[in-house]
Amino acid sequence: MWLDARDGMAQALGLDFMDELRALLRENFGHESLRSGQAEVIGPLMAGRPVLAVFPTGGGKSLCYQLPALALEGLTLVISPLIALMKDQVESLTRRGIAAARLDSTMDAEGLRALYEDLDAGRLRMLYIAPERLANERFRERVRRWNVAMVAVDEAHCISEWGHNFRPDYLKIARFCRRLKVARVLALTATATPKVAADIRRAFRIAKEDHVALGFHRPNLDLRVTPCTATERKALLLERLASIDGAAVVYVTRQETAEEVATFLKSQGLAASAYHAGLPDDFRAASQAAFMSGETRVIVATIAFGMGIDKSDIRAVIHYNMPKSLENHAQEIGRAGRDGMPAHCECFVCADDLTVLENFIYSDTPGLGALENLVHRILGLGASFDISVYDLATTCDIRNSVIATVIAYLENDGIVEATGSHYHTYKLRFLRDLNRVLAGRAKNESRFLGDLIGRGKAARSWTTFEPSVLSVEMGVSREKIVAALQELELAGDAELAVSGVRQAFRMKSDPGDLKALAKRYATMFADRENADLARLSQVMGLASRKDCLTAFIAAYFGEKMSEPCGHCDRCRGVPAVKIRRKSTRVPDDREWAELRAVVDENHAALGTPRQLARFLCGMSSPASTRARLGRHDAFGMLVDLPFAEVLTVANAVLPEGEWGKG
Repeated sequence: MWLDARDGMAQALGLDFMDELRALLRENFGHESLRSGQAEVIGPLMAGRPVLAVFPTGGGKSLCYQLPALALEGLTLVISPLIALMKDQVESLTRRGIAAARLDSTMDAEGLRALYEDLDAGRLRMLYIAPERLANERFRERVRRWNVAMVAVDEAHCISEWGHNFRPDYLKIARFCRRLKVARVLALTATATPKVAADIRRAFRIAKEDHVALGFHRPNLDLRVTPCTATERKALLLERLASIDGAAVVYVTRQETAEEVATFLKSQGLAASAYHAGLPDDFRAASQAAFMSGETRVIVATIAFGMGIDKSDIRAVIHYNMPKSLENHAQEIGRAGRDGMPAHCECFVCADDLTVLENFIYSDTPGLGALENLVHRILGLGASFDISVYDLATTCDIRNSVIATVIAYLENDGIVEATGSHYHTYKLRFLRDLNRVLAGRAKNESRFLGDLIGRGKAARSWTTFEPSVLSVEMGVSREKIVAALQELELAGDAELAVSGVRQAFRMKSDPGDLKALAKRYATMFADRENADLARLSQVMGLASRKDCLTAFIAAYFGEKMSEPCGHCDRCRGVPAVKIRRKSTRVPDDREWAELRAVVDENHAALGTPRQLARFLCGMSSPASTRARLGRHDAFGMLVDLPFAEVLTVANAVLPEGEWGKG
């Protein structure tokens, strides 16, 4: 329903303004009224306050910023983590005649130039960007010119270290909003526990009364938890799909499982296809389009599938492999039954999944030796420095996300301060003769440009510049060099391409004992690892819960149901079952021989026990990827063993001098 005229917020905004919003809703989105919770979000936003909206998947979060964006004077920035999601949203808006665009890494120079012209002229109402865009110095400079009326932050739970998919780049958003002096910030998420919601409110200074949460409970979703063994799953899945009419999403953990299960279903006469991040873009697009149109009935997918999928008649969501958290479970089953009709939501709980899911968690945790190496490299660069996360990831063999988290820790501890991000390399392709480029400019400017261009490394079409290096050579600021290169592009004299993002910092305080610092950070990563393992254990524990499953999951997200749901396994009388993981095997003589052979090959990327253990568990790392070890015959040979046991094996086969490193 709409805001009632007697509501204090409606009175504050004025009835004429409320009529204007109603008209915008009807003319642009074809709705006569808002859905539950939307008015409670839009009211405070229009009054100039930040808001947190926790709506279940399919709850109508997007309209909470899209409608105000049309009513406000200025630009609404939408920060979203997925290019595919941005693309779908922008296409939907432009089909409605709404001036929206996205700014992402897939754009060419011509498209980028046209976009910035529209933004500078104030022709756009909404601009979608990824959080990583805030590290772009050119973007940050440009955004100050625009009249930004509102910022919407999708997947806002990513700012919390205790959320299920923390992303350090999200930590920059709150500071960015404050520097822009944007009062209207809408934080959106489908999955926020009370602890995570408190983190979001604190970051964006959202009052508790402006935290709007819709209930988790959807009466049309039938929740089931089915214990099974790995050998039983395919037959069980086939049986379920045969008993359900309509479209179904089957979630799996690994890309190869998606292919295997989709092939099996097709062999049984079902219209099924696989979807995962390892498929070429055109394959993924075709698979999604066939599912959306109904040509494909069943899509077997990793978590790469689902964000922004606007298909209302999905009749079943089945977790063939367990999700890694209750947050993931809630988000994924939320894609079923958006039309309000009954939908089947089932999770196959299999002890065999635990090893793979736990190994994913363990593989993301850096070893103490690797962290010491990273901290020394970052903090040994001087009072002012810049770094390439990509280079550090390969050198230290630590994932990019872990490096970004360490940098966030250093910033939060007041040890370093970010001074911006910039590109290491600029390339110019001249569109006019150089003499014409320099002609007509002031003498000093022409002399400076001539000197700068002459110092570039010229190739057939492009001339390459490294502003940080040239700054020292020419005795001028890096900013002056970058501004000169950008001016050549703006004047139409050259096409400009940039690459090699580097993050710049300055030291704020003495870090003290670096070994002690690395050890403290290692403890923090271990705490996060334990939290992730606990989340996985909660999913496993669904099978053994004796009370209402819907009420338990709702309580996890802070909602108290007054009575059992009446439509889950427990409410139907299906008994709880305690799942016990099977005992693990011991590597045989052949495997020990292969292990020793791998060690004898002396791969630098497998020099520590943790590196070797990740490799044996089928987990890639920056160094092993660069060495192309994913193609090695031994890659993943112990994938069925728990990581802790494989780590013990790795310690046993590595030379004695390597013991305990990594």
